[in-house]
Amino acid sequence: MKGWMDMINNEKYNELITYLKSLGKVVLAFSGGVDSTFLLRVAKEALGDNVKAVTIMSPYIPKWEIAEAKELVKELGVDHEIIEAPIIDSIKYNPEDRCYLCKTAVFSMIIAIAKEQGYDCVIDGTNFDDISDYRPGLRALKELEVKSPMLECKLTKAEIREFSKELGLNTWDKPPYACLLTRIPYGDELKVEAFERIEKAERFMMSIGFRAVRVRCHGDLARVEVNRNDRSKLFDEEILDTIAANIKECGFKYVTLDLQGYRVGSFNETIIKK
Repeated sequence: MKGWMDMINNEKYNELITYLKSLGKVVLAFSGGVDSTFLLRVAKEALGDNVKAVTIMSPYIPKWEIAEAKELVKELGVDHEIIEAPIIDSIKYNPEDRCYLCKTAVFSMIIAIAKEQGYDCVIDGTNFDDISDYRPGLRALKELEVKSPMLECKLTKAEIREFSKELGLNTWDKPPYACLLTRIPYGDELKVEAFERIEKAERFMMSIGFRAVRVRCHGDLARVEVNRNDRSKLFDEEILDTIAANIKECGFKYVTLDLQGYRVGSFNETIIKK
């Protein structure tokens, strides 16, 4: 894409605008990530004031993500509501279908708000690439009849990033994030203190230049994943000592590096191999 005119003449972009207009008044489940920020920006263009953003606040959502979401919605001039979601009993021991169970509960809350406030439907930022990954949460969205405009219009992550860049959204190159449930092994009990340790550890890693990072929690052991292209930065004893000391200060007793580096849903490897 060479600029704004190229974008507004883009078939997929116009298809997304048309699709959104057909939905009427919508509530968007907004996380502040690349996908939901782009969708909110386009929904604002297509629907004006007939779009509302709703963000979930929970022990397993990093506080910095909530803060960023607030700022992004404010910049886009969209009505915004934040709702609290507890750790529900059905996911207390982090089952393999926790994403399905969690999304069912959370989106049921968002749907209730939409109905109460006179909106026609709930939409989310699922994109076309998401269907190729292990995402049991997609089943929940389908059952609840949540609309996924970018999936319907077959927009890929790369296209969304490019469109976001052209629109001047500072999220265009934001690394992928996921809720902190993905840092805990399946079957482990979910504890608020573990989420707090993980968030502090990941914030530290980000502060020293590792944008795409996961700190997987194995009890007292932190398994750190950094972007594969960033692994060479770790070949320094001073950096390793600094990382170990700071992550231990977050509450872990042991710190290890995953030699494979960051990959989406590394705990899902234990499911796929069954």
